[in-house]
Amino acid sequence: MATEPGRKTPKVNTGRVLRKEQLTPHMIRVVIGGDALAGFAAGEFTDHYVKLLFAPPGADYPEPFDIQAIRAELPREQWPVTRTYTVRAWDPEAVELTLDFVYHGDEGLAGPWAANAEPGDEIRFLGPGGGYAPSRDAGWHLLVGDESALPAIGASLESLPEGAVARVFIEVEGPEEEQKLDAPASAEIVWLHRDGGRVGDALVRAVRELGFPEGGVHAFVHGEAGFVKELRRYLRVDRRIPLDQLSISGYWRLGRDDEAWRSSKAEWNRQIEEEEAKALG
Repeated sequence: MATEPGRKTPKVNTGRVLRKEQLTPHMIRVVIGGDALAGFAAGEFTDHYVKLLFAPPGADYPEPFDIQAIRAELPREQWPVTRTYTVRAWDPEAVELTLDFVYHGDEGLAGPWAANAEPGDEIRFLGPGGGYAPSRDAGWHLLVGDESALPAIGASLESLPEGAVARVFIEVEGPEEEQKLDAPASAEIVWLHRDGGRVGDALVRAVRELGFPEGGVHAFVHGEAGFVKELRRYLRVDRRIPLDQLSISGYWRLGRDDEAWRSSKAEWNRQIEEEEAKALG
């Protein structure tokens, strides 16, 4: 299978595990470094992400690793499997990339990899991508997400200047999953606990019940696609917030793995945009 004409070859980064830390029962932090990451460019956005590359069982790639050649010469089932993770922090001086992983036992690819990672283990990834950082011109900030959005919310809070008004809602399974976050004293952080309930229900209720502060809002709403869709309609249709004041997207979807969700996301977005256009007239 040939690469599409004119398509940019994705840059593959290679790092090695330096250390890891169990942040909560279901969140593992892995710090990756190595000389090969010296040219890694992150820091402009607080939702920077990378796509980790995992070889499927039985795949054996020649060195040097060439993803363009792999995709051109091997059948699709032997291509590396990707999993997308937000950059929690990037330290260009120390050359250290921090990633946080939601871990649910043997489920999935990236969580088990993080749980079993040892110093010196190699990992390849694409990126960074991203496009959001809290606007300095906003009257106030709304940050909403489940565990998958927690790294970006944490990075965003750290970037806010003292005095910035922020309303932050983070949903986790229970109190044991809460983390200490650095934020201005003016940021109000509310942890919501699912306690076995449906992902996002508590977030939808909290945002709908929120008394919006004065001034224009800059909102970041990310996580499971179902609640993101509900809140997008509320913010766009009920609250009439322009799209350029929103960073809102489904990071994942219940019942679908990363590949299945990514393959259907464009159509999902198109349907939402059509519904919004009708509702907004």
